[in-house]
Amino acid sequence: MSINAATSTNTENQPSAELNTDHPFWQIIRTVPDFPKVGIDFYDITPLLRSHVDAVIDALLAALPEGCLDEVDCLGAIEARGFVFASLLAGRLGKGMILLRKPGKLPPPVANKAYALEYGKDTLEMQNNLPPERVLLVDDILATGGTLNTAYELCRSAGHTVVGALVLLDLVALHGAFPVPVYTVLKA
Repeated sequence: MSINAATSTNTENQPSAELNTDHPFWQIIRTVPDFPKVGIDFYDITPLLRSHVDAVIDALLAALPEGCLDEVDCLGAIEARGFVFASLLAGRLGKGMILLRKPGKLPPPVANKAYALEYGKDTLEMQNNLPPERVLLVDDILATGGTLNTAYELCRSAGHTVVGALVLLDLVALHGAFPVPVYTVLKA
């Protein structure tokens, strides 16, 4: 994963894949080479949360097209850093959240789905007895898309309508197209 990754092809449900590596947030994000394993550059976004929380939430909201939030009942918070952004957004917007968690963290009944990561495997779970809602998925970084696709599939299997996804950083060269629009602040 390099900061100079190539763009992906734009599709009908995808916002522009234009890179924005000159965004001021790049001066704050730390790149950690060979983490969590050799060959992977980890983008540490936690410095943004130390002293730029309002600017990050403002930027996330600005990434959404006008009227998008009118179609959203709640936010789908993806463990773990997606919890941070979804919580801050939910507080600002007055919207609720659905949690997508690692196994064994939610009371039953739950639905679960295993998926591949760029550096291993994982599983997501969500409560399976919630009334259907229109959901905006929220996560920190979109890399291969395994987590986001799994969250999308879990929400749909539980009867929710996923209207889109919102991420802080999209590594556009590492994933394909999604069935819903993906809105992002940073692209690399």
